[in-house]
Amino acid sequence: MISFRRKRLAVAAAATATATLFALCGPVAAEAAPAPAAPSRAAAGDDWLHTDGNRIVDQSGHRVWLTGANWFGFNATERVFHGLWSANLDTVTQQMAQRGINIVRVPISTQLLLEWKNGQAAVPSAVNTWANPELKDKTTLEVFDAFLATARKYGIKVLLDVHSAEADNSGHIHPVWWKGSITTEQFYTAWEWVTDRYKDDDTLVAMDIKNEPHGKQSESPRAKWDGSTDQDNFKYACETAGKRILAVNPKVLILCEGIEVYPKNGTDWSSTAEADYHYDWWGGNLRGAAEHPVDLGAQQDQLVYSPHDYGPLVFQQPWFQGTWDRTTLERDVWDPNWLYLHKNNTAPLLIGEWGGFLDNGPNEKWMKALRDLIVENRISQTFWCLNPNSGDTGGLLNNDWTTWDEAKYALLKPALWQEGGKFVSLDHQVPLGGEGATTGISLSDLYGSG
Repeated sequence: MISFRRKRLAVAAAATATATLFALCGPVAAEAAPAPAAPSRAAAGDDWLHTDGNRIVDQSGHRVWLTGANWFGFNATERVFHGLWSANLDTVTQQMAQRGINIVRVPISTQLLLEWKNGQAAVPSAVNTWANPELKDKTTLEVFDAFLATARKYGIKVLLDVHSAEADNSGHIHPVWWKGSITTEQFYTAWEWVTDRYKDDDTLVAMDIKNEPHGKQSESPRAKWDGSTDQDNFKYACETAGKRILAVNPKVLILCEGIEVYPKNGTDWSSTAEADYHYDWWGGNLRGAAEHPVDLGAQQDQLVYSPHDYGPLVFQQPWFQGTWDRTTLERDVWDPNWLYLHKNNTAPLLIGEWGGFLDNGPNEKWMKALRDLIVENRISQTFWCLNPNSGDTGGLLNNDWTTWDEAKYALLKPALWQEGGKFVSLDHQVPLGGEGATTGISLSDLYGSG
């Protein structure tokens, strides 16, 4: 029986860093403040994306390749990017752009979105204002706005991911999108609010409805996938949230992840027998989309499916036992769970999480196999993760939050969009790395202005 559990966020490390921050800077008042007016958008607003078969394209129909990384923290108890307790926001963002990351997936919680909506954004204690003087006295919402402005300056786009219901470093372990006082309706309302706030800002181009819905057939609650309108049907939750988001901004991409288990042919969700189900990683099982595809109505061309996939150091899945290679992974795991959607030209894929430690062994073998699949098929992806304090994967940054793990970056680099030796931005005006960048180009540089 697969018993997959991950505690990716190193809570102890974050707590230690926060304690150090207090020693350096003293406590920061956490007073509630009214939500400020929506930020202004200075760019032309021509960077919205949509889909064409299994491709993501710009407004002129040119194919684009979303190749990025995850930076977590807004989902956690700190309510702000991890690492700002020592690193500078502008410096880290510029480094990502210069190294070819053209989109950043930002995990967040429904709880924090509701706090922002209700004017309860507080000044976070986990920001070192000596390292980030421009963030002094800013609330968590204002820090997020500052990040969007910084990303815009360097030609980076942003993908927002509701990672958990509650602001909790281990919140992703909860299997569904409601919890405690956070209801399903509040989940939808939070999405509508954040969409409305940024509807004129094409820096924020995509919404990942919910991170890693999961749960086994015998567990409660658990996420399922079928044609019902049941509360625990994630396909229905994706459609409902997606349509409500698109009613506010019809130009934003909607990302729908998979679940964990799916009934085998001839069985249904009433069975509690392990043998009656197909298993995959949390968020990785999209078998149900074959029989029950997500329907976004008139905005179907905004739909992107977003599986997650990991290696044997995260969990020793059955497919990593015995003799295995890329051929067996593709045949036994990737094809039946999600790759068929790309091969059948049904919809684009964006692998929202993949990554791990380099071990000169099985984990690295898996990572290279998936990387090569991504590159050969130009599948969009956001690597897990930038943060060094991800307990079972490590990060692209070293523990000092300043230097990079060059070996891991070298493995990732071929899966970052490059043309003619330059990294490609998803922005038509701003080259990746910002104005005057020598390492990146804009979409207009690549395709022209037409």
